[in-house]
Amino acid sequence: MRFELLKTDTRSAARRGRLHLPHGMVETPIFMPVGTQATVKAMSPDELKEIGTQILLSNTYHLFLRPGHEIVREAGGLHSFMHWDRPILTDSGGFQVFSLAEIRKIRDEGVEFRSHIDGRRIFISPAYDMEIQQALGADIAMAFDECSPYPCDHDRAKRAAERTYVWAKRCKAAHTREDQALFGIVQGAFYKDLRIDCARQMADLDFPGYGIGGLSVGEPKPVMYELMEEMMPHMPKDKPRYLMGVGSPDCLLEGIERGIDMFDCVLATRIARNGTVFTKHGRLVVRNNQYARDFQPLDPDCDCYVCRNFTRAYIRHLIKAEEILAARLTSYHNLYFLIHMMEEARRAIDEDRFPEFKNKFFENYNENP
Repeated sequence: MRFELLKTDTRSAARRGRLHLPHGMVETPIFMPVGTQATVKAMSPDELKEIGTQILLSNTYHLFLRPGHEIVREAGGLHSFMHWDRPILTDSGGFQVFSLAEIRKIRDEGVEFRSHIDGRRIFISPAYDMEIQQALGADIAMAFDECSPYPCDHDRAKRAAERTYVWAKRCKAAHTREDQALFGIVQGAFYKDLRIDCARQMADLDFPGYGIGGLSVGEPKPVMYELMEEMMPHMPKDKPRYLMGVGSPDCLLEGIERGIDMFDCVLATRIARNGTVFTKHGRLVVRNNQYARDFQPLDPDCDCYVCRNFTRAYIRHLIKAEEILAARLTSYHNLYFLIHMMEEARRAIDEDRFPEFKNKFFENYNENP
């Protein structure tokens, strides 16, 4: 992997970059749709390309449990298995182990847990996590980490951050696949001292890129923004910075302004399946009765396939009738909205006008209608 830092906005920390990966080039800042189980829900690979998707995320924990990393390896790796010839990032599964596993025991060697699917006992160490991710074969793998809950006391957060650092060293020692970049992850919960210490320690390990984990887990957004500002001066400027699990339009722009290059989140497709879509004016709950006779597009300012061809009334009808097409259309629109918003953000950074772009966006956008 090679990362080019092309430009930094003169009035903010917003950055333009370019990631060169084995399966293609990625322009940053970038939003990555989430294909948890080797598929972005309700979307085909061709549709993802049609809307401009450059890179996808898949989840190590879920693919390890089903169908198993050995089956993916036998299929020729994740790219072949899911028929996706552009870059892929796999997260380590650390967050899922700590949030989904019914019973878990954390120790310095790794984590023992029960599968949320069938209850079987499983043990994953940093080295085994690397074995799994190397079998999956994504362009970017993430180091195994311990994610602290919110809220969390300082002692517990410190132990998790220290263990994340130890595991990062073990992951780096175990990772041998030359055509796959391994990113470290900065933890530290909601404590500035822990975040800064972890950022410095991870920088000393000289990973080719860095994730910021353990944010957007229930804390107020201003707390997340403040922590990002505290961390950024201690993270390498010449390496990509990835804010994990963040994907609402407001958080994307706030993150870009603070120097984040990469984002991912299930939000866009999850709320789509529940009948909520993004628009230039904020979220629109199209399943609501007020749209039964509304023959406008989801977003009159959007030129995606859905907005060019279907009305709110029709999509609401599909939702109420529980038709599969409803989830397909709303998911398509939401991902298009985020991907093209990021394109506009990159253009604004190129033209040295990101603060104006962000301010204009927020003049009309209401995150909580």
